[in-house]
Amino acid sequence: MIRVLCLAAALVLVLATPAAAHNVTAGADLRIAQTIAGAEVTVVIKGTTRVPGPLRIGVVAYQPVSGLRFGLEVRSVEDGHTVTGTAEATANPQYTQLQVERTGPHELKLSAGNETAVIPFRVLVERGSAGELLIYGGLFVAAILLVGGLLTGATARPGRTMALVAGAAAGVTVAAMVIAFESQVPAPPPAGAAPTPTTSAAAGRPYAQARMETVPARPDAGETFTLRVDLVDGNTGRPVDDLTAHHEALAHLVVTSEDGRYFRHVHPLRTAPGRLEVRLSADRPGRYLAHTEFEREDSGGQLVAADFTVGETATASDKASDMASEKASDKAETTGSTGVSAQAGTTVAPRLQPAVPVAGRPTMIELDTPAGVRTWLGMTGHLLIRSQDGAFFGHVHEMGAPGSRARFTFSFPAPGRYLAWIQYATADRIVTVPFTVNVTASEAQWPHRRPSDHIGDPVTTSETQ
Repeated sequence: MIRVLCLAAALVLVLATPAAAHNVTAGADLRIAQTIAGAEVTVVIKGTTRVPGPLRIGVVAYQPVSGLRFGLEVRSVEDGHTVTGTAEATANPQYTQLQVERTGPHELKLSAGNETAVIPFRVLVERGSAGELLIYGGLFVAAILLVGGLLTGATARPGRTMALVAGAAAGVTVAAMVIAFESQVPAPPPAGAAPTPTTSAAAGRPYAQARMETVPARPDAGETFTLRVDLVDGNTGRPVDDLTAHHEALAHLVVTSEDGRYFRHVHPLRTAPGRLEVRLSADRPGRYLAHTEFEREDSGGQLVAADFTVGETATASDKASDMASEKASDKAETTGSTGVSAQAGTTVAPRLQPAVPVAGRPTMIELDTPAGVRTWLGMTGHLLIRSQDGAFFGHVHEMGAPGSRARFTFSFPAPGRYLAWIQYATADRIVTVPFTVNVTASEAQWPHRRPSDHIGDPVTTSETQ
């Protein structure tokens, strides 16, 4: 009997089906960054442990906002059951509690002013595994048989007593084996998880095709416009509606002017299946570059890029002011100015090692940060880098805990001039520190250079933008 029970336990462990859901963890919080109503916020959907049960939702503000309230509407995709509430954006959110009736796919409609985002998510609840059933079942059976053995022994039936004790030992053995090996077996998917993908889907979805446009098609300087990104599947042509949270956002959108003096790192709203939108305003005419990062379920990350033009509306006095500003900036660059005012009364400058980066080799970039830095988008800091012509875009993170400095390691792909921005969050704002880096070629990239050749004078690697 003992051998049979042990064999059954081993078969259960071997044949257990591993979880295949992507980024699915029951009980974990879901955090989605959104740029809405002129503010940068992160929506937090707390994990729930049961259904029907409470679902708590809060909105974290990363910029000073006053009285910014959001309408909340949670709808079950499967049966349409809807609950509503409100939440206020604060640095330390007060969670609004709503009632959900079932697991599975849901949508959170987040509204502020005349903007609305629809965030897809799943209500997940852990369920017991076959291993837990064997553990508790084996211990329960062992307890019953031991009690029976004691009672049988009291009535002077030694043969039956030995059989009952052997059965209890078998139950304990099964429970012990399952406990020993359970950690090696993946837990089953939680209730409400997406269906396990088929063999073809598990191989990865194709890249999405992206189309960017502005509404209006050619906004004027100083005018609020909508930057729209439409995503369609590269295979079927249908709207891509399977974006997964990637560094606490469905998408990261970085918009820069051609000269790099305008910079926005925002998180567009999902307004319809396959459609992302964000409202912006550019302060000067010219060409702008937009780089969008996102990730599909069961697929890798993807970067798409486009450009758009902002029209000229400045008056003659505005133009003169802009020309004076540009001349001052050019003078700062030629004199090697490295200070950037990130906060009132604070002047910071990144430090590079080596001081003149070499293409293809790691460069350490450090920045002193003030006290009170908090994580944003799941990281202590972000380094965003664009080549002068906009053909290259990079985004890396500070992986350590918040402290007195942010440190990044980056390998520039080719010689040339790069525009860079370091971002981190404090108690009440997101700080952006811009600078430029001039990268030189390695010896291997100059095959015809003689020892007496002169590449050029050292260049300033950090400059005011």
